[in-house]
Amino acid sequence: MASVLKVDSITGVTSAGDITITGEGTATMKLQSGVVKAYAHGSNSAALPSSFNIASGTDNGTGDYTYAFTNNMSSLNYTITTSCHSAGLAATNRDSQAAGSYKVQVFQRGNSTLGSASDQVNYSAVNGDLA
Repeated sequence: MASVLKVDSITGVTSAGDITITGEGTATMKLQSGVVKAYAHGSNSAALPSSFNIASGTDNGTGDYTYAFTNNMSSLNYTITTSCHSAGLAATNRDSQAAGSYKVQVFQRGNSTLGSASDQVNYSAVNGDLA
């Protein structure tokens, strides 16, 4: 028989953010580690049609966007998954990642290298620890 749990808040007994869940089989993980901390659906001008924990987007030039967090990450040790809207392009977080913001750059995709920058709709999701 399946159960349904309906709550307004979950708080760990040991500490507020210390909640362990069991995933597939016997694997466990900290709940807060598996939750996306921010996402951005950025337009080709860095406007944000949809976002979570993103305060603003900045258009730095062709295919070059910076997104600032509403609530900063605790350090530079977080991951960003990026993609873009059009086939034949690649979105990437290259060299500018800070606790308060990150950069997404969109390029034409070549055979083995990234080509010229391109203004495109882009998407990113951030995982890690909030400050």
